[in-house]
Amino acid sequence: MPPVRHAIPTDAKNLAALAEETFRDTFGGMNTVENMNLHCKTSYTEGIQLGEIADPRMTTLVCEDGGNLIAFAQLRWSKAPGCVTAKNPGEIQRIYVAKSWHARGIAQDLMAMCLNEMIKRKSDVVWLGVWERNPRAIAFYKKFGFTEVGSHVFPLGTDPQRDIIMFRPVSLST
Repeated sequence: MPPVRHAIPTDAKNLAALAEETFRDTFGGMNTVENMNLHCKTSYTEGIQLGEIADPRMTTLVCEDGGNLIAFAQLRWSKAPGCVTAKNPGEIQRIYVAKSWHARGIAQDLMAMCLNEMIKRKSDVVWLGVWERNPRAIAFYKKFGFTEVGSHVFPLGTDPQRDIIMFRPVSLST
């Protein structure tokens, strides 16, 4: 299994490409090209990824094989939605695996690392938003003990979409 590691600034360009590729693979068939283009342009540039890697309120984890990034997760520590009750919440902002690497255990390894990072940062609760039309991801999160606690709007370009908010105590076994 390829190892998971913390991203470094020189990963920004390849991370931007992987983030856009995996986002388009996951959601492109259910959204307009215009909204996908707008979202990717405002979320996944090299400069944005470099800023997120450097942000002390965030952690970016990557998995590579043969020098190529194949998966990543981005965590952040900031204010949680009102439906998440916690003293020190942490968010899994993004977790994606390249399509050719699906069903190989990479997502499970990434999730385990995400939960370890939450422990390191002394988070008591981990939360995330997942599109209501992504049953595969919802089932994956439920396997890790996440439960639905609310929803919020995720603007995909000009399309306001409903994300389900899920959370779990960090202390649950992974």
